[in-house]
Amino acid sequence: MSKTAIAYIVSCLLLAGSVVLGVTVGTVPIPFHILWNPGADETAASILWDIRMPRVILAGLVGASLAIAGAAFQGLLQNPLADPYTLGVSSGASVGAVTTLFFGLSIPVLGLFTLPVMSMTGALITMIAVIGFAQLVDKAMKMETVILTGIIFSAFLGSVISLVVALSGEELRQIISWLLGSVSMRGWPHVWMVLPFVFIGSFMLWLNRRELNAMLFGEDRARHLGVDVRKRKLVILVGGSLLTGAAVAVSGTIGFVGLVVPHMVRLLWGADHRHVLPLSFINGATLLVLCDFVSRTIISPSELPIGVITALLGAPVFAYIFFRQRQGRA
Repeated sequence: MSKTAIAYIVSCLLLAGSVVLGVTVGTVPIPFHILWNPGADETAASILWDIRMPRVILAGLVGASLAIAGAAFQGLLQNPLADPYTLGVSSGASVGAVTTLFFGLSIPVLGLFTLPVMSMTGALITMIAVIGFAQLVDKAMKMETVILTGIIFSAFLGSVISLVVALSGEELRQIISWLLGSVSMRGWPHVWMVLPFVFIGSFMLWLNRRELNAMLFGEDRARHLGVDVRKRKLVILVGGSLLTGAAVAVSGTIGFVGLVVPHMVRLLWGADHRHVLPLSFINGATLLVLCDFVSRTIISPSELPIGVITALLGAPVFAYIFFRQRQGRA
């Protein structure tokens, strides 16, 4: 059996195990057989299918979206520190979502989809602004330039969010709860809301898997191989922004998933984007389902924001990758 086949089997088993753990273990234990025999205990079945299952599926979709977006951004920028959080894309999506919550916006044609569309718009504008500013400052777009540009934009957008919070009245509790990052109190409507964007964004990135491989050797060589670099960049940016915006719209700001997961996938199974993208998708879902499980059980019956758990995991990994890159250059 090939190494790639083992990677997919292990990843899928881990995801399945995390889902089962997430829906059966909690303040109210759910017997395992309720999964296929809901009639045995209607109360347990209601908790499983109406509360825990949509929460676990949503956590998986958010984690998968952030991880595959991070993998694409890293491949596009040839930068292992690039992800929606460090590039400021999550902050841009947050501004779009917070603005929608603050003003109570509801675009008639979009209805329920107003929040994710506004969030994705903020993410896309921020991504374009970060790349454009980085190229203006440094045409070579060195690692430090892109990351520092993302930090600058994150700081500015963070101040905008703080201003909105300071001006908030009745919306304050909802905005603060949302900013901490959580999939608590989310139901099937949130799953249906985010699902189309996850599918479309992931499909856009998957279609560009070979182009991402070509870009690993530099843009000039990719052009010689027949890649329309400008067009592919735009498609990848739009796809990544769709995924980030949709994830942020339903879960708030959850950092470092798009940094940690693709890095571990490349470390274990190589840098071929034909496998990095789907494996990041699967393992990103697993990571966030497990983080959500920890967030709601570690201090049960209270809950920690899921963004706190991912930050505790991601910050040391970010520091490790950064210092390893610096040592490599030295």
